[in-house]
Amino acid sequence: MITQYLFPAEPRDFPQRRNLRTLLRALHILAGGVLLGGHIFHQPDPLLIPWLWFAVGTGAALMATDLYASFSILLEMRGLIIIIKLLLLIVAAIYPAMITLALITIIMIGGISSHMPGSFRHRVLFLKGRFTSDCRSG
Repeated sequence: MITQYLFPAEPRDFPQRRNLRTLLRALHILAGGVLLGGHIFHQPDPLLIPWLWFAVGTGAALMATDLYASFSILLEMRGLIIIIKLLLLIVAAIYPAMITLALITIIMIGGISSHMPGSFRHRVLFLKGRFTSDCRSG
């Protein structure tokens, strides 16, 4: 059954998971910081596009490691936070004048949410009790 694959009883793991996620997170923060700084200091778009793709790529890789473990992230507070950040990026793409404000908001949400207690970050919002949450740190 597909739900057993998407939501395993025990979250899947792989060697060096924590180290890979730490590296990806650091690169994601670097890319987001350069991208925000570039917009604040009015750098031309051709200089910023590679940083945008780098931020998107590292964010997608982080999400992929979470989804590999279990799709339960999509039912947790941290999954909702990711969706909110993606929606802010979409708003910025539709209304380019909002890009700096959107990036500031995204970085603030990311910084706050990554340092909130795990009991809140891993809180299951949907289908509570039906799936095992991946509460590992890192």
